[in-house]
Amino acid sequence: MLSDPSSKYLPYPSVPFPEGYIRQWPNKRTTTSPVWLSTDLRDGNQALVNPMSNTVKLELFRLLVKIGFKQIEVAYPAAGETEFQFVRDLITNNEVPDDVAIQIITPARADLITKSIASLAGVKHGIIHLYNAVSPVFREVVFRNTKEQTIDLTINAVKLVKKLTEEETARSGARFTLNYCLETFSQTEPEFAVELGNRVLAEWGKASPDDKVYFNLAATVECAPSNHYADMVEYFNNNINQRDSVLLSIHPHNDRGTGVAATELALLAGGDRVEGCLLGNGERTGNVDLITLALNLYSQGVSPGLDFSNLPEIVQVVCRCNESAVPVRYPYAGTLVFSAFAGTHQDAIKKGLDAQAARWEKVDRTGEGKKYWAMPYIPIDPKDIGYGYENLIRVSSQSGKAGTAFVIKQTLQLDLPRRMQVSFYGVVQSECEKSGKEMSTALITNAFKQKYCLSSKPIGRLHLQSFNLVPLSPSSEPSSLDSDESDGALTLPEQGRDLVRFEGQILADGRTRRILGDGKGMHSALLDALRNDLEFEVNIGEVVYQSSSGEDAKTVTYLEVNTPGSSPSKSGAGSVWGVGISSDSATSQCRAIISGVNGLIGDRRFPHPKMVFTPRRDQSAQRSESWLRDFTFRAGHSVVRTPEHERSELIAASPI
Repeated sequence: MLSDPSSKYLPYPSVPFPEGYIRQWPNKRTTTSPVWLSTDLRDGNQALVNPMSNTVKLELFRLLVKIGFKQIEVAYPAAGETEFQFVRDLITNNEVPDDVAIQIITPARADLITKSIASLAGVKHGIIHLYNAVSPVFREVVFRNTKEQTIDLTINAVKLVKKLTEEETARSGARFTLNYCLETFSQTEPEFAVELGNRVLAEWGKASPDDKVYFNLAATVECAPSNHYADMVEYFNNNINQRDSVLLSIHPHNDRGTGVAATELALLAGGDRVEGCLLGNGERTGNVDLITLALNLYSQGVSPGLDFSNLPEIVQVVCRCNESAVPVRYPYAGTLVFSAFAGTHQDAIKKGLDAQAARWEKVDRTGEGKKYWAMPYIPIDPKDIGYGYENLIRVSSQSGKAGTAFVIKQTLQLDLPRRMQVSFYGVVQSECEKSGKEMSTALITNAFKQKYCLSSKPIGRLHLQSFNLVPLSPSSEPSSLDSDESDGALTLPEQGRDLVRFEGQILADGRTRRILGDGKGMHSALLDALRNDLEFEVNIGEVVYQSSSGEDAKTVTYLEVNTPGSSPSKSGAGSVWGVGISSDSATSQCRAIISGVNGLIGDRRFPHPKMVFTPRRDQSAQRSESWLRDFTFRAGHSVVRTPEHERSELIAASPI
């Protein structure tokens, strides 16, 4: 590279606005969609390593019609018999809907014009894209023409187009529109571009508000900033004659990587139509991408008039026809554009989804307000264009707790407490660092089930098979065994008000053991049983309950455990949690405790089982406690637990 590039490259010239002129385009806003012209079958096709066959072009043409394009450039008929025949096949096989105009392109040469217009015989509405390069470098170097010779060449071509189209109209009733392209407009003197445009208008002689002449203002090579192109369009817009009978067509390329921006500014400056390709196909760096432009409008509440509601399928067809691929980060169409790996991004997205769900639910409930989209990092709802939310958050070693929590909520419908999110992410991060790869949704879900022993079969060293709660306090009331379904807050004996006995059967390293313990509340009784039988001391920290409603209502218990002498971190990092899920809250809590103990027990050896002697109770004691044995939970389950009950209610390996 040169240390002083100004010695080799000239800056773009200023547009000759009158002194004191105030540009209009910076203060405008696009509120309606432009006319769209797809040139995939022409500009796009000519840029392919392997140009499309007519069969493939027909498939792409049908897709463009399905998307909603009303103007489609289909061929350069004078270039060869294949191109010519494609136009003929579209017309004779009635492939062109009545509301769709097909455009053909021809250079300003008499022989090529004649053949091109002949291809349109019988068309309902044909657009003649007549072009010639008019910038100084092409006039002086390529064609060696003066300005006057360039004007003469153009006018003679317009005369011929007018004559031939009028003859075809008289013969078949076809309608024709002139689209004159000032090729290399962006490098042409603005005054000369206007002069040439006005001469074309005068020669055509029949432009009207109902039958406009199109002027294609081509940025054939993007060689200046987007604002300069907008200035040139505004200058042409201000100085062309019969402005109400003229349609300005914007045709940007992407050499500087700003084709989309140039188009959007040019529309503000007076552009009426946009010419481009799906996914930005085209020579060099490509034509402007119509998908990006259309969805940019859509994200601002402006209907583009094009249907990209199944964008993944559209991308697949376009890539197959073009024998091309889309970068994973390509706007809207890339496979990773709606995915977040960074922890801070994931946290914001998760919070955004939760807040939006609550906001939309309120709108549905009250009928007030609007269900607008407002989401961190995601400017458009992926579902609107055929994507789901499953890839919004992808988990790697760079992710955070929110990412893993989002995956668990989406797959298992479990909303993890914040400190537990931190704890479980440590598990996921460790796996990511070991493999050096992303953790998929399936891997994260499986890791969660393994970590917290959520399976119909024993996973951890301890597995609860059945249990029975026996009240020991005479004052115990039946109501203390109810759960409050409205908010998930539970009022079982675990609160510590009542003395109860826990009689349970567990598997410990695959062997059945009977455990027995007493305590004030179910938690204390179960911990006492574990202490008596396994000689293992456990403390319970934070406890969070959640409940769902409906026929398959579940109570979920998240419970933090630790050993005596240890204290959990404030953030949750390194803490140990258990999870229990059941249709009744007692079982949910017991499972959560066993789940947590599995996380603490490590490879500790269990003592030999103890003999448990249960004295026969007298009949009066049995009668006094008969209310509990016959008691049925609100969810419909007896207090007495059996292996059959447990097997039917244990969480399956499939998603919860």
